[in-house]
Amino acid sequence: MTRLTEDWVTAGGPQAVLAALGGQGFFVGGCVRNALLNAPVADIDIATPLVPDDVTVRLKAAGIKVVPTGLQHGTVTAVPHGEGIEVTTFRADIQTDGRHAVVSFTTDIASDAARRDFTMNALYADSEGTVIDPLGGLADLLARRVRFINRAGDRIREDYLRILRFFRFHAWYGADGIDADGLSACAALADGLDQLARERVGWEFRKLLAAPDPAPAVASMAAAGILARCLPGAASDGLAPLVHAEQTFGRPPDWITRLKVLGGEEQTDRLRLSGAEARALDLLGAALGEDRPAVATYLHGREAAERANLIRASSTGENPEAGSAQIAHGAAQSFPLKANDLIEAGFTPGPDLGAALKAAEALWIDSQFQLDKQTLLGHVASNRS
Repeated sequence: MTRLTEDWVTAGGPQAVLAALGGQGFFVGGCVRNALLNAPVADIDIATPLVPDDVTVRLKAAGIKVVPTGLQHGTVTAVPHGEGIEVTTFRADIQTDGRHAVVSFTTDIASDAARRDFTMNALYADSEGTVIDPLGGLADLLARRVRFINRAGDRIREDYLRILRFFRFHAWYGADGIDADGLSACAALADGLDQLARERVGWEFRKLLAAPDPAPAVASMAAAGILARCLPGAASDGLAPLVHAEQTFGRPPDWITRLKVLGGEEQTDRLRLSGAEARALDLLGAALGEDRPAVATYLHGREAAERANLIRASSTGENPEAGSAQIAHGAAQSFPLKANDLIEAGFTPGPDLGAALKAAEALWIDSQFQLDKQTLLGHVASNRS
């Protein structure tokens, strides 16, 4: 018998919800999976054979706040002690179109398990933490084998996002060697990705590229034609060296840097990046175009320069610390001339002053920040005459 021993299992909030459900509630999905892998648990989900109306009545009777977050899918959010816990009625799919499902409620835990994507996500635990394994997913989880439930193609046709989830879960939870049946089904059904909203695709890419080492999973994506389908022109070759450099030199995973290394056309649009994310990519591209780390830092910011420095190091095998001192030097720089300095030297406010100031700054940058204020004023005066 396998049992969860984490503190959250016996914590007041979850136990209050389970008590209100009268023993008819089970921890399910990611919280059970991660606990068994000794990985952090972010969210606690509970599944129950009780229908949403009954769940709501029981929770309110126990003094627990209830938010009807997804009644059409059988989900309410219980809020004991200010903590949100989703409670979802056991479900079975009765109709799917590759993006959405029409479900019916059921009292059968095995039917609820069968509608999930991967065997490692079809694990439950009772109020004491005892694991319930309707489909044999525990063996797959402990072997770190990401495997679709029953026929991989059937699971994918229910929701084509599962193609991307397959690679993301392999990156986070899989061992060496991706499941061959799953990979083959993903390749055969790749056309279905065209049905997905780009926001959903972008979300999956963010999570995938944030994994400790997504390189093997992304290489499998490329081999199956999935990477090119999502990001035409992208290449996975540079990702493994980048991850190696991160790990060697103690740099944390950074999905923006990894995305830049992948490349590809129209990343911002295809992945629906936010304005801040798109700007970070643009600044990184500009920093990569400047081979002087100090100058790149001054012009494009320290974060972009450090990202560019790591990318260069991953391609050359050099220690990125070699550029760190130059980055720090660039970050400490402040252009010594101000508009008032030129006005005092006889300039009139206007376009000529702006152009002179810009030219002086370019000269100062080209000198690697060596020219002082008086020298720059001399250059401005000489160019003016």
